[in-house]
Amino acid sequence: MKLSTQILVAFTLVILLSIADSYTNYMLSKKVQLNSQFLARSEEIIRNSNKTHKAIIEMQSAFRGFLLTDDYTFLDSYFIGLKRVPSLIKEQQLRIGNKNDQRATLDSISTLHTNWVQYSEELIKSRKEMPDSYKTLFNTSLKRHVGKKINDAIAEKFSRFDKIEYKKRKHHTEMLLTSLKYAHTFSFIFLSLTVIVGLLSTIFIMYVTNKRITSMVRLAENISKGNFTIVKDTRNDELTALATSLNRMSGKLDKNIHELKNRNAELNKFAYAVSHDLKAPIRGIHNVVSWIEEDMENELSPELKRYLRIIPQKTRRMEALINGLLDYARLNIKAASENIDANVLVHEIADSIVPRNFKLEIGNLPNLFTERIKLEQVFANLISNAVKYTPQENGLIQISCQTFGGVYEFSVKDNGIGIAIEYHDKIFEIFQTLREQNEQESTGVGLAIVKKIIDDHQETIIVKSKLGQGAEFIFTWRNN
Repeated sequence: MKLSTQILVAFTLVILLSIADSYTNYMLSKKVQLNSQFLARSEEIIRNSNKTHKAIIEMQSAFRGFLLTDDYTFLDSYFIGLKRVPSLIKEQQLRIGNKNDQRATLDSISTLHTNWVQYSEELIKSRKEMPDSYKTLFNTSLKRHVGKKINDAIAEKFSRFDKIEYKKRKHHTEMLLTSLKYAHTFSFIFLSLTVIVGLLSTIFIMYVTNKRITSMVRLAENISKGNFTIVKDTRNDELTALATSLNRMSGKLDKNIHELKNRNAELNKFAYAVSHDLKAPIRGIHNVVSWIEEDMENELSPELKRYLRIIPQKTRRMEALINGLLDYARLNIKAASENIDANVLVHEIADSIVPRNFKLEIGNLPNLFTERIKLEQVFANLISNAVKYTPQENGLIQISCQTFGGVYEFSVKDNGIGIAIEYHDKIFEIFQTLREQNEQESTGVGLAIVKKIIDDHQETIIVKSKLGQGAEFIFTWRNN
């Protein structure tokens, strides 16, 4: 699976969980809204029921007061109720609707109230217009408990109506609380799942990606160090192409390095063969010149003798150049690292190179674990260079070392003739020398060897010098 596909899947899962969370919350919020609306409507129904029942009771009380006292002022509340109660019942009918199971109870209350109004109106009318028949009607109704039965029935209906409404109210209250509880629970669950899936997906993708990128970085570092390994990557995604390219590059470099080593080996063999073949004619020329000087010493003119003396100088210089070239070619040979006491190494080199009339100052040099032959060549060529370009009188060579964060910085300083600034870079090129070309001891190879060794070890070397003020070569060196 491609890396982009994995990221897309992770984001899709997070989005789907968010959608599920939103949908669940939406459905639960609708239930909460419906239950809340029902409770609000139920509260209005109960309030209206209480108002209606209270109005009917006030009518009944006013009616009884009128009958007991014959005071028409009691009928004020009665007549108010005649107008108010029907409107309250009609309002209640609109609230509960036609399909509500309480509609029958409300209709029964309306019918009973109508019956009671008819009963009360007959008594009121009889008392006003026919006092004689009123007593008979009143006694008959009283004995039959007509009004009481109607009032009790109305009270029982209101009680039943309210009981049913409270029961529904309780049910919807429980549903509301349950919906709120479910809303909180599902929100927490989906939020937790979203966070968990997001974190796990991110951690997984980061772990896999970092692991693979780290392996590729390690491969690149190995390639830079000359260790041409490969990285195994079986996934088929964007990073696989990078891994394949690195493996292909590593393989090609490994092949090229092997070919280069083989060619270097062949070149070294060729150099040795050519040097041997070149040295033989040089020795022959030197011998011929010696024979001429011996056999024809009396016949040679002074000018011819001077010319003959120049030939050995040139042949010796040619032989020195060939030897220097061979030394430069041998730098490709890598030796095993070993523990080296730099103090002992430098003293041994100085004893064989520095003249006795020179003043030599060697500081406290460190112990190193490195290739002995390479470090020895660096010091030998720098010390030899200092001796060549320092006058014999009052000659001074100073060798010291400083440490900067695990890196050793060596210095080889002399008080010789110095080097002009424009030649500071040129002196490290092969066969470049500041001495005359007919001087045997300067071939222009020594500093080139030093520069190549320093570059191969990925170190640095600089020269600080002015003409007539000596020279100081500073180079860095690390433990292998």
